[in-house]
Amino acid sequence: MPAFSQPTFQERTQMAAKAKDAALKKLKAKPPLSDEVLAERKAAQLAREQKQAIAREEKRAAFEQLKAERKAAKEQARPKLALGLTEAEKKAARDERYAQRKKRKR
Repeated sequence: MPAFSQPTFQERTQMAAKAKDAALKKLKAKPPLSDEVLAERKAAQLAREQKQAIAREEKRAAFEQLKAERKAAKEQARPKLALGLTEAEKKAARDERYAQRKKRKR
């Protein structure tokens, strides 16, 4: 069994040229696509794009709804400031907010 020898530059270029020719022959041997096949592929692509657009719109609508629900919950959770509150009630509300903030930080 002969020992392995590194191919020379000329051998490498010849092998590359042969591989390129083989790939081109293989590509040329492929039959061209018919108009019907192209039309089917185009229709399938349009259907896929429409489905994706619908899914995108549904996702956007769900996100907007979630955003609105969160905003409504935040508004509902916020203490209502009435004009008729006394100083003691205002102080109690401030103290409560301060206590909740400290509790969240822990």
